[in-house]
Amino acid sequence: MIRSTTFAGRAVALFGLGGSGLATALSLREGGARVTACDDDPARMRAAAEQGIPVADLRAADWSGFAALVLSPGVPLTHPAPHWTVERARAAGIDIIGDIELFCRERAATAPGAPFVAITGTNGKSTTTALIAHLLRAAGRDVRMGGNIGTAILSLAPPAPERIHVIEMSSFQIDLTPSLAPSVGVLMNLTPDHLDRHGDMASYAAIKERLVAGAGHAVIGVDDDWCRAIADRRRGPLTRVHVGEAGDGPGILARRGIVVDGRSEPARPVADLAGIPSLRGAHNWQNAAIAYAVTSRLGVTPETFAELIAGFPGLPHRMEEVGRRGRVLFVNDSKATNADSTEKALSAFRHVHWILGGKAKEGGIAALAPYFPRVAHAYLIGAATETFAATLDGHVPYTRSGTLAEATAQAAAAAARSNDPEPVVLLSPACASYDQFRSFEDRGDRFRALVQALPEG
Repeated sequence: MIRSTTFAGRAVALFGLGGSGLATALSLREGGARVTACDDDPARMRAAAEQGIPVADLRAADWSGFAALVLSPGVPLTHPAPHWTVERARAAGIDIIGDIELFCRERAATAPGAPFVAITGTNGKSTTTALIAHLLRAAGRDVRMGGNIGTAILSLAPPAPERIHVIEMSSFQIDLTPSLAPSVGVLMNLTPDHLDRHGDMASYAAIKERLVAGAGHAVIGVDDDWCRAIADRRRGPLTRVHVGEAGDGPGILARRGIVVDGRSEPARPVADLAGIPSLRGAHNWQNAAIAYAVTSRLGVTPETFAELIAGFPGLPHRMEEVGRRGRVLFVNDSKATNADSTEKALSAFRHVHWILGGKAKEGGIAALAPYFPRVAHAYLIGAATETFAATLDGHVPYTRSGTLAEATAQAAAAAARSNDPEPVVLLSPACASYDQFRSFEDRGDRFRALVQALPEG
């Protein structure tokens, strides 16, 4: 645990007692702060009290005595309207911060030179965060990974000169981290997301830009207009990352699945990603190129990078290979909860038996029409069945499977009968899971279990 000593002896209001919120309350308490914690869920209030955290209804509190409000990133700061705790804090003239801000302040106070890598973007940040951590660990470095992925940041070991913190950050977390200044800041890509919480795309992009604006060294993917403009504004040290045939100035490139270091003349091929199951598809080429840009800044040689990247196991529910039956490959991409994410999966394969559906997002799957020729058959599940059937009608053969179990069985049988040398059964739903499952993890776990229960082909 990281003890948040920068509020020692002062009173702090805390709202939101989920996993990271409870860890934050414990960190503040152990650091000597006087915490008053609150949550809308009485069960969370009771759980915090059982661990010795003082809890109270902050509506009745005297806010003039608080030094700061520590807010859960899931609580609205600005849109669609500020949470009532935000309004109280602003009226009292106190800082509104999150748990990563507490980490940044502790790092500045106790180990200001400690390596700190922060990663953000719309897509791919979890895989890239995990890949960077994997490479550094495999190279023998002391690495702690967390933030928006896995462990809450204040539950990690504290900053130290030889310890590298590799932290994924959402836009919500960046918004609550005013002193954010990582050693290396990564901005991968930007497409419209969470606009209900940020108002418009310009505001969303401006929040993401803060992560690289304060970084000692910035690594920016320049394949979209928003990120390219942010890179052009950057005045400090910068590495550009580009996926495609031509670079956008000297930087790191990913050409046809090969990571290339274009910072020298001539450009140097570093690693071939072909044959690495956890890094299929052009989106993973960007992830790998960014990981090379970061790890090379931290002393990993090109030769070591090429050797170690082949051992990356990938993340569950993100293009995860969950089994083979004969020629048939089964891929769990349950994390793909919208069309933009599913596009990455469909682009990685040529002959797909596609399982999709659930609680549809705005826009449905119409944007995926260019990839329909890759789909041998679609298997529709959940609430989106009729909407998606209307989109696919006349373009892709489909079956109304209803449930994931039925779809998996039907897709496995059809793929086994096909003449393709490696047919793929792909769960990439382009939908939220909440109509039939607790979460995308629950949906992916169920698919994995169904595949493992299939007879050997």
